[in-house]
Formats: sequence, structure tokens, C-alpha cells
Amino acid sequence: MSATSPVARHPHVSAWNLSRRFTAGVVGGVAGGLVFGLLMALMGMLPMVASLVGSSSAWAGFGIHMVISVLIGLGLTLPFAGLLRTYRRSVLVGLGYGALWWVLGALTIMPAILGMPLFLVNVMSGMSLVGHLLYGATLALVAVRVLKGRA
Repeated sequence: MSATSPVARHPHVSAWNLSRRFTAGVVGGVAGGLVFGLLMALMGMLPMVASLVGSSSAWAGFGIHMVISVLIGLGLTLPFAGLLRTYRRSVLVGLGYGALWWVLGALTIMPAILGMPLFLVNVMSGMSLVGHLLYGATLALVAVRVLKGRA
């Protein structure tokens, strides 16, 4: 067993200060949110998101979706930037993170707030899973690029 610390093996990790992690979460969250938001617009899901604040406007839904996307992006990069060392690993982490938020958000939190059945799996929630996976992978790929200083 090596006595070398993870930071010594990966010197770039020590450079990932709070500011860079924050930027990675915001930029990655926006990128992932735009990809997922396009899918949501095509599926007509944005008015449902808007209903979280009593609106039916697709634009309001998109705005809410983007705010949530940035917050969830920060939820990955602020505490877990060390998991985003390579692009391959980042995609896997992002897919897992997207799947986690599909269960937490689409199957649990959102239906609970809107008075809908929890854990309802159908065609719409299946498309939501695809969107969450695309979001997570995009978030992680963009975040690792920012973290490595190539943004």
C-alpha cells in the first residue's frame, strides 16, 4: 500500500479550489440544463415544471428548470469534484448522478409537491430518465473540463 496521498498522485486536485468547483457546477449545470431543457420542451413538460410556482408558462418552467439545474450541478462539484478526474470516469459519475436525481426529483419530490403518485414509471418518466442521464453526463463532462482549467 502506497503512502502517497490522493492529492500527490493527482496534483491537479489540489488546484481545485472552491472557486473552480463553484464555476464547474454553474457552467456544468447550465450546459446539462440546456440539453435536458430542450428535451423537456420537445416533450411539453415545461408547463408542469412551472406549476411548481403556480404558473403554466413554458418560459417560467424553463427558468425554474435552469435554476434547479445549477443547484444540482453545484451539488456534484462542490463536495465531489475529486471524483471528476478523467472524462471517462466523469461520464460514469454523471450518469449515476443523473439517475439518482431522476429517482429523487422526477419520481419522488416533484410528484409529492404536485400531488401526483410517487414512483410512477411510464413512458413519460422513462423519457425523464433519458433526460436526467443526458443532464448528468453533460454536467460531469463540462465540469471536468472546467476543473482541469480548459474552460
